[in-house]
Amino acid sequence: MTVIEEAGADTEQEILGLYRAHLSKGRATLAELFGSHMEVHSSGAWLTTGDGERFLNAGGYGVFIMGARHPIVLQEVERQLRTHPTATRILLEPTVARAAEALVSVLPPSLDRVHFSLSGAEAVETGLKLARAGGFRRTVSMRGGYHGKTMGALSATAKEVYQKPFRPLVPDFLHLPFGDAAALEAELAAHPGEVCVIIEPVQGEGGVIIPPPGYLKQVETLVRAHGGFLIMDEVQTGFGRLGEWWGVDTEGVTPDVLLTGKALGGGVLPVSAAVATRTAFRPFDKDPYIHTSTFSGQPLLMAAVQGAIRAMKEEQLVARAKDLGARLLPRITEIAHRNIPELVVEVRGQGLLIGVELTEAGLAGELLIELFNHGVVANHSMNGNAVVRFTPPAILTDSETDYLCDSFDKATRDLVRGSARMPEGGK
Repeated sequence: MTVIEEAGADTEQEILGLYRAHLSKGRATLAELFGSHMEVHSSGAWLTTGDGERFLNAGGYGVFIMGARHPIVLQEVERQLRTHPTATRILLEPTVARAAEALVSVLPPSLDRVHFSLSGAEAVETGLKLARAGGFRRTVSMRGGYHGKTMGALSATAKEVYQKPFRPLVPDFLHLPFGDAAALEAELAAHPGEVCVIIEPVQGEGGVIIPPPGYLKQVETLVRAHGGFLIMDEVQTGFGRLGEWWGVDTEGVTPDVLLTGKALGGGVLPVSAAVATRTAFRPFDKDPYIHTSTFSGQPLLMAAVQGAIRAMKEEQLVARAKDLGARLLPRITEIAHRNIPELVVEVRGQGLLIGVELTEAGLAGELLIELFNHGVVANHSMNGNAVVRFTPPAILTDSETDYLCDSFDKATRDLVRGSARMPEGGK
């Protein structure tokens, strides 16, 4: 019996009922908009539903830079699963040490101290705690930025709809315009030696907002000039997504802490990490129990990290991401401006992080559905809800790249037809 046949025991309506009973009614409603399909199998760039339909996965919120179930990652994880999946955390354990060594090998040289966790938000919390422990009591993040939804990370995520139900949040957070070096300089100068700056090289959830050339280097220079602390949130942009190992590589920036996640587990297991300089990491060096987590550095996860880094290196996926992005961006741009010139605001991207901004959020939702109808999964942007975001894997073949572009062409044509049928003033 195949995986799909085994999944047939679960009907869409049964699973929808369980979502409503035990998970989220809103999530069930969203699933219905996409036809209530159940994803039951994935391989490479493709996922398969319970009814046997296949979809090219250009979504997944940036997790699948090497596609799903990459054989090198699976090999490492399966080996570890058969031998020692979970550690006591009392004795020496080699996989976490080797995973840290592998991760450090692809980072700027002075970033050599690693704390592993599971989610991107946990990595953010780690970075923020290192800053506070180092005496940096004020935190600056950028409007439109997204850093997660735990309390510290949410305090940095400048989105009213996410913050409002949970106030009061962590105090002494300030949100400044992304790309405005003058505003940042004023805040740093007003509080020398007190400010932690957390920033993304490209705002992914903000709608693929790319900063002005030289801005990231300006940020680093200003932080150093005023005795601040710099955290680069590369949970989405890092690990090859931008066509470089890290977004900081594009301008030669070395932060005090770099955060990574999403793709770090090779699209197989959830892993994140905060990687710091020795100076920044000093509070954790002094007391090994000051910041801990039961599954931090779990051997099974660390095997996935080693496999992911090995796959990236052996298959040169960073260079492939850069090349593929350079080919995809102009094609998607041309199609958008040809098919929906009055509905598209801008197409922008870097590497394999590409955003299509539409004139209103409702159109973005409709385009996501049209893409799905033509066999492609993409994502919306949480802080830029008029933006459809593509994060395809770097393993796409030429025929899969053509399929993505052909589907986008058909989806945008259908979007026009659907918009023409809409009554004036909305849906």
